[in-house]
Amino acid sequence: MIKNALMLAGILGTLVLGTTAQADEAAMRTLRYTPRSAEEACAWQTEVRQRVFSLLKLDDLVKTGSSIPLDPLVLSNRSVDGMFLREVSIRATHGRRITVALAMPLEFKGTRPGVVAIHGHGGSRMSAFDAKAQENAHIYKEFGNALVHRGYIVVAPEVGQHEVYESGGTLMGERLWDCMRCVDYLASLQEVNAERIGCAGLSLGGEMAMWLGAMDTRIKADVSAGYLTMMDQMEKNHCMCWKFDGLRELVDWPDVYALIAPRPLMCQNGLKEPENDFTVPLAQEALKQIQPIYADLGAPENLTLDVHKGAHEINLPALLDFFDHNL
Repeated sequence: MIKNALMLAGILGTLVLGTTAQADEAAMRTLRYTPRSAEEACAWQTEVRQRVFSLLKLDDLVKTGSSIPLDPLVLSNRSVDGMFLREVSIRATHGRRITVALAMPLEFKGTRPGVVAIHGHGGSRMSAFDAKAQENAHIYKEFGNALVHRGYIVVAPEVGQHEVYESGGTLMGERLWDCMRCVDYLASLQEVNAERIGCAGLSLGGEMAMWLGAMDTRIKADVSAGYLTMMDQMEKNHCMCWKFDGLRELVDWPDVYALIAPRPLMCQNGLKEPENDFTVPLAQEALKQIQPIYADLGAPENLTLDVHKGAHEINLPALLDFFDHNL
């Protein structure tokens, strides 16, 4: 009788654990994208953006923040490698200023497209321009310089902070808002065509390029390098700065990328990525979950996964071709 009682207790325990796990799973990713009409897809995007802006504590800034004067102050200005490279202080909020790097060709005619270039962990606003900016800056392939040499105007923010600067905010919210202010800044420049602004980044920069394209529809083309994966992969062996309260209950990364549709999106993942990082098989799994909304919105050709032979790095030729085609 004791043996039977123990067996029964084990079965009941398994059933309880299974039910709990199912309940926990059901409570996650409640706004996962599923195929629907184009009109319903747009409504889904609007709902997700509103919910995420609220989680990021950006509701008020999104409504009124773009009206805050940028008040740009040039801190440095030099000619280097065939371009002007400036450091500029702009106002992010009424109480906080940020410093960005701005690069443009020495000579050009008319207005030019603009790109927000975003660094990863351990990087800086100079990572896209200087392969010696920090120890691993070579992985960026100086893509900011390469874009300027092709006629683009490039602005690069700092997003590497791991503290919230203003009370009542969130870390990811402040990072995203600073990137959105870079879009404001580009759009304010008489040299920039405000209808042709893109963004690109690697690693944390790839994450921020994802968020910027997802949440700011002024971004017309988006390159997210070294980031396409699933959130389960990010729960171990990664800096947890990506995570904020309520995120996983709503979405997974494919749903965030889905907010970019139908605008052109290229994700880049290297075949030499370590197993615990942004592997190609996981990127392909995530891609399959982004494809439905691009199909529903009639632009399946605008979604690309660039699988390259490298590791955690930018594939520069593919990035340049993508922007030349789309911007």
